[in-house]
Amino acid sequence: MKNINKLLLITASLMVVNSYAQTKMNFPDIPGYQTLKCDFHLHTVYSDGSVWPNFRVMEALRDGLDVIAMTDHIDFESYPEFIEKDYNKPYEIAGKAAEGKKLIVINGGEISPRVSPYHNNAIFLKDVNKLPIDYMQTTEKKFVMKDHIDKKELIAPFLEAQKQDAFVFYNHPGYAWWDKKDTAIFTGLHKELHEKGIIKGIEVVNGRYNIIAHRIAEKYNLTLLGNSDAHADVFYTYRTSHRPVTLAFVKDKTEEGVKEALKKKRTAVYVDDFIIARYPEADALFKASLETSFEKRVRNGEPILSVTIINKSDVPYSIRMTAPYNIENYPLGQMILKPHEPRTFVVKEMWDNPSLIELDVEVYNVVVSPEQNLRTKIQLQL
Repeated sequence: MKNINKLLLITASLMVVNSYAQTKMNFPDIPGYQTLKCDFHLHTVYSDGSVWPNFRVMEALRDGLDVIAMTDHIDFESYPEFIEKDYNKPYEIAGKAAEGKKLIVINGGEISPRVSPYHNNAIFLKDVNKLPIDYMQTTEKKFVMKDHIDKKELIAPFLEAQKQDAFVFYNHPGYAWWDKKDTAIFTGLHKELHEKGIIKGIEVVNGRYNIIAHRIAEKYNLTLLGNSDAHADVFYTYRTSHRPVTLAFVKDKTEEGVKEALKKKRTAVYVDDFIIARYPEADALFKASLETSFEKRVRNGEPILSVTIINKSDVPYSIRMTAPYNIENYPLGQMILKPHEPRTFVVKEMWDNPSLIELDVEVYNVVVSPEQNLRTKIQLQL
């Protein structure tokens, strides 16, 4: 009976994933690094998801991802009568499905108590089953924690994750599932785990942008992450847009390369039409996205510069550009650099015949801190 039910789940997954068009995303590499599209928060039927693990691979390939992490809850089972408890299985099944494909699959799990330190993902685990869940009373079909939980029981899975050299990040900080007696989002226990070198990142996007999480990331110098937290096919949620992804800037496309990038905080997050990143990565990605050319000429006796910018990424950059000279036809220098389309503008009245023009650019939809968008410069050597 178990095998029959597994077969039905696999068949349903295949039918669903093949019924939708691909929604691939394109980003350029930045100097010195490859840009990988990643989703580090995914669920399957092995916890509270509704898809078989191999579905996550097909879905990722459909969406043009480079890396996924299998992160089922380690403390909840939706189908214990059908599926034997083994939290390494999602990784094993997905890994086999990804063989020969250009997709890295990472082993992980979500530690999910509803008291501090709340939900956290541990990825790059060697054995998810070794993470203890002694804070739980019942995990089968319903989530019931013990009435009296010792702090050691809450910390134990994190210490095991650290022992396995995992990368741990805080998931979707907020109030929905939180202990109503404690309104702190980054609690004393989070600070302790951070000081121990265990919590290294935070989801500033879990389906949508979270400004509280972004402020925590900035205050505690945590790696910025953005994930789908998908339980079903992401198509249903993002059919009019795209799934959120973490962009990891890696030295090489390997699991170790991804891990190194996360530890070094070389990430950006793509959600809706926004890029969220620290300044170095935001600036490098924006500039790598642009191909700029220009022509200096005289029009009716007036020296002008015709500048063409092609946006090579899939992000429609909304910008404001200022220069030492007037920019023609664009009030306040505002324009949208649509994906893969040329945008031409004219810099006029260059009577002093400059050898260099420096354009100041404000990018409205690239966020480098909770209160600041990207401001950068483009130099044109004439």
